[in-house]
Amino acid sequence: MRDGPTLVLSGDFDVRSTWRVRTAIYDLISAHSGDVVVDLTEVDSVDVTALKVLAVATRHVGRDGHHLTLRGCSSAVLRLLHMSHLIRVVEVERRASGDGPGTTVMVQVS
Repeated sequence: MRDGPTLVLSGDFDVRSTWRVRTAIYDLISAHSGDVVVDLTEVDSVDVTALKVLAVATRHVGRDGHHLTLRGCSSAVLRLLHMSHLIRVVEVERRASGDGPGTTVMVQVS
């Protein structure tokens, strides 16, 4: 498990909201060096385009030796990650961690 600044998403995370989420992720990365967590616990639905945004961001932070971790993935999100093979790119937290130090940014995506 990794802790760091957390971006909490809620609502429908799909092609219509990818630009807003992408901007929020990169703003968080720019403001804080280190690992970043994207919390998907409150996400109602997700599509492959949205998951690709998370995969690209994962690779981006990885170039600097940092990690982007997905937290709170529903079984539907995990299934889509596996079906799209993006599970090979993203890091998924297997169990929830307690509230640690860091910044939390909330984005309503729908």
